[in-house]
Amino acid sequence: MSPEALQLLVTREMPFGKYKGRLIADLPGNYLNWFAREGFPPGEIGRLLALMHELDHNGLTALLEPLRGRRK
Repeated sequence: MSPEALQLLVTREMPFGKYKGRLIADLPGNYLNWFAREGFPPGEIGRLLALMHELDHNGLTALLEPLRGRRK
C-alpha cells in the first residue's frame, strides 16, 4: 500500500457500473464485497478496488480522511 495508491482512492472516480462517477473511497462496502466475491477487474481500477475493499473490511477507512483535504 503506497501513499500514491491511497491518494488515488480519494481522487479517482469509478469509471463504470451502478456507481459510475463516485469516488472509489466512497463506494459502499456491499459493492466492494461483491467485487471481492466475483473478481476484481484487471488493471489499476481492480487494484484500487481491492485496496479499498481491504480498508473497508478492516475498518480502516478513517485513514483516508486526511487525504481528502489534499485533493488535486
